[in-house]
Amino acid sequence: MSFDNPEAVREALAGERYLADRGLSVAVYLATTLAQPLLVEGEAGVGKTEVAKALSGATGSRLIRLQCHEGIDLHHALYDWDYPRQLLHLRAGESGGLYSEQFLLRRPLLDALQATEPVVLLIDEVDRADDEFEAFLLELLSDFQVSIPELGTVKAERPPLVVITSNRTRELHDALKRRCLYHWIDYPSPEREAEIVRVRLPGVPDAIAERVCDAVARLRGEELYKLPGVGETIAWAQALLALDEAELESTLGVVLKVKEDIDHVRESGVLQGA
Repeated sequence: MSFDNPEAVREALAGERYLADRGLSVAVYLATTLAQPLLVEGEAGVGKTEVAKALSGATGSRLIRLQCHEGIDLHHALYDWDYPRQLLHLRAGESGGLYSEQFLLRRPLLDALQATEPVVLLIDEVDRADDEFEAFLLELLSDFQVSIPELGTVKAERPPLVVITSNRTRELHDALKRRCLYHWIDYPSPEREAEIVRVRLPGVPDAIAERVCDAVARLRGEELYKLPGVGETIAWAQALLALDEAELESTLGVVLKVKEDIDHVRESGVLQGA
């Protein structure tokens, strides 16, 4: 899994309908060339997860996704044992140990380590996990190996390309960051976002793409509970197409998902003239 230069990365991702700027193209190029994990941070909805998806498609690699959440542990992320089958095995008096490969349930991280084909491992929203899980990732990212007490050490013969995303709801530890390349994705400019809308919605009229992106830029300038992401921008353009350019305020539920935000926008008149 390699590219000749950052421009080749940009072109490959564009082939998957992902428009990467120079900074992201360089970061992905270095991640693939140096075989280092890439930590991508940014606000929710700016396209962090889509980086891994597009990279998987562009390289023909299998995408393995670990969605982090509060309370995630090794049994969710690495492995578990098939206890019902172990019990049946024990009752049947069959030979062989209970803690062997045949009873092992591979979760995303172990699946990625033992894969024989090219893999993009997406560790999504790592900031939702706790410090203990983050500490566990250090061994994985340092040597691409993990220790399973019942089986010993499992080391990747073909290390996956790792993309880690964070919404920065909490600060990640320096030890984790030191093992990664880093890139911050910001909200795109209205002009850039209009390009994204046109790529994702081929044939969309320029007037709709520009109108929606200008309106979204205005919304992001307000103090809202949940700012709209690029995905909401695309959905809003789709809605206007379906309704033959309906009034923006009548379709706010497409782009805003908090009642107080919708009330604020309507009362403030921020979309007046948009």
